[in-house]
Amino acid sequence: MKLQLLAAAFILSATSVSAQNDSLTLRKLSDNILLEGTCYENLRVLCKQIGHRLSGSPQAAKAVIWGQKAMEAAGADKVWLQPVDVPHWVRGKERLSLRFQGEKNFKDVKVLSIGNTVGTDGKVLEAPVVIVKSIEDFKKLQIEEVKGKIIFFNYRFRQDLVNTFEGYGDAGKYRWLAPNMAAAQGAAGVIIRSVSTGADDEPHTGSMRYADTVKPIPAVAIGNHTADMLEKECVKGGVTAQIESDCKMLGTVPSYNVIGEIRGSEYPDKIVLVGGHLDSWDVGEGAHDDGAGCVQSIEVIRALKAAGIRPKYTVRAVLFMNEENGLKGGLAYGDSAKANNETHILAIETDAGGFTPRGFSLDMKPKEREHILQYKKLFAPYGIHDFDQVHGGADISPLQRQGVPVGGLIPDPQRYFDLHHTNADVFEQVNHRELKMGAVALTQLVYLVSKYGMR
Repeated sequence: MKLQLLAAAFILSATSVSAQNDSLTLRKLSDNILLEGTCYENLRVLCKQIGHRLSGSPQAAKAVIWGQKAMEAAGADKVWLQPVDVPHWVRGKERLSLRFQGEKNFKDVKVLSIGNTVGTDGKVLEAPVVIVKSIEDFKKLQIEEVKGKIIFFNYRFRQDLVNTFEGYGDAGKYRWLAPNMAAAQGAAGVIIRSVSTGADDEPHTGSMRYADTVKPIPAVAIGNHTADMLEKECVKGGVTAQIESDCKMLGTVPSYNVIGEIRGSEYPDKIVLVGGHLDSWDVGEGAHDDGAGCVQSIEVIRALKAAGIRPKYTVRAVLFMNEENGLKGGLAYGDSAKANNETHILAIETDAGGFTPRGFSLDMKPKEREHILQYKKLFAPYGIHDFDQVHGGADISPLQRQGVPVGGLIPDPQRYFDLHHTNADVFEQVNHRELKMGAVALTQLVYLVSKYGMR
């Protein structure tokens, strides 16, 4: 009995010492990032010297070069570019004008074409506007009420949902589905109320894809203030719209994922991945979406190196290309990992903005989740408390389908969809401490998993 008690005491003592050492290391990593971190300056360079970077654009090509140099400067043991063919969609000029009942002239309003949509080939598409509040209301229309009309889907982002990502999932279908539904019934075009929480008039772009069974029609988004005005005028009756746009798809072009890693000291063939997407929409500067995630992922490499930590497992940072309008980078990475029989023990995505971190989502087996949850007390001093959500991310979804445990950084979500996919998503909207605290949380989790594994 005495031997058993002594053994138990020894285990408890060793566990206590290990936890204390890990706590000190987490604090060391935090201090380094907050005092000497380069992620905020990296973001400034990405946003201000390169700007927005839609896949296939010259800016996206410049961003690849920037990413490679930033990984090298962070001290990665190895940096390489992974080829990927990406779609090349261009916006061109665009205009939406409205004429209300009793008025002779059209009035231009702020507008953004929805990504991947067709334009009007520079011609003016003029048609009456028919308003619907929801997909259910649209289904009630007779085909003659839709054919040749411009359908205004006036669905509001639900403000009662505390988690705005739930609201995005709810309202996002109007960007994804409405153009196809309207086209199938012979509509001439579509206007949607932007997928936005903002109390402003910023239009939000974003991706959609035409079904093979429909003839593509132009689809555009308007900000909340313009949508409110259009709603009132439609109730009065007699609204006509003009859409004129040049957007089109120009096939595919070669591009790259940017990858950097620290080689594991004991298990070099087992990988802990952290990543964000390098591309952005062609408006704003892609600061929160997802410049923040890219520089945080690079910061993980830099901070581990600066702390003199040689992880047992390989730590890999990936800047994925083409998350916004094709997911080709994530698919290419997943295909490569499968073809090369790579073993990923965890993949973490940071693609929810550079706001104050609140926790990590975890989509994995119960035993793997329990392994992460044992670190909750270590994260508590840094405000990281939410481990309840169950999801990963778009770019790591191909790995998830291969059975890899996945997770994602959870920043505070309240302002993200004010800025998401808009001209307002610029460097000035990112707070340096919030951005760095996100990098702290990611680096701490990567450190723990790269030391202890996932089982």
